[in-house]
Amino acid sequence: MIRVLPQLLSPETVLQARQLLSGLSPVDWTDGRHSAGSQARQVKSNLQLPHDHPVAQQIRAWILAGLDQSATFFSAALPLKIFTPRVNRYTPEFPHYGLHIDNAIRLRADGERVRTDVSCTVFLNDPDDYDGGELVAQDHAASHRVKLPAGHAVLYPGNTLHEVTPVTRGQRLACFFWIESMVRSDEQRRILFDLDMNLLQLRAQHGETPETTALTGVYHNLLRQWANT
Repeated sequence: MIRVLPQLLSPETVLQARQLLSGLSPVDWTDGRHSAGSQARQVKSNLQLPHDHPVAQQIRAWILAGLDQSATFFSAALPLKIFTPRVNRYTPEFPHYGLHIDNAIRLRADGERVRTDVSCTVFLNDPDDYDGGELVAQDHAASHRVKLPAGHAVLYPGNTLHEVTPVTRGQRLACFFWIESMVRSDEQRRILFDLDMNLLQLRAQHGETPETTALTGVYHNLLRQWANT
């Protein structure tokens, strides 16, 4: 299930993030291969901010606050744990991340393990700023090419093959992280999300009715059956 979260960050917050990132020097960035597994390291060529860098910490705080306020994020991901958001950068010199699958378990800086059920990318600059740099992710038999405006985010299953195509002009700035969901199965999360979204539409059209109350009970009974907390 691939879902777009429009304007996870406000235009004002994106502008502040861009100003912070533009003030960095080359020595602030580290080789992105340091955080990759042995197989992914073979196809990864990008730059990242260290997780404890002040700019990374500020952008992380903005993104976590945006997630807290996003009902769509909660409905789609049903988050239990969130891996520490990291900031990365692609340029023609460090242009791409080839086809790979993320490690199933990631270790946060605080020692907490996070199962990577859902992956998330938050775009920090606009598509016109760079050529290439599309996120290409598989979803069942379909392949999705994603390149979103600054402040928008995309969620996609952590168990899918995906890549970032080569950046040939400019720079691509983004934040990435993973979510351990209360519901491990992508198919079950899909069912719950569709049910939740349709319930919202029914309430908007008809108000609260005995039928929407009953369907809300179905939603919560499914969540109670499938969720681990």
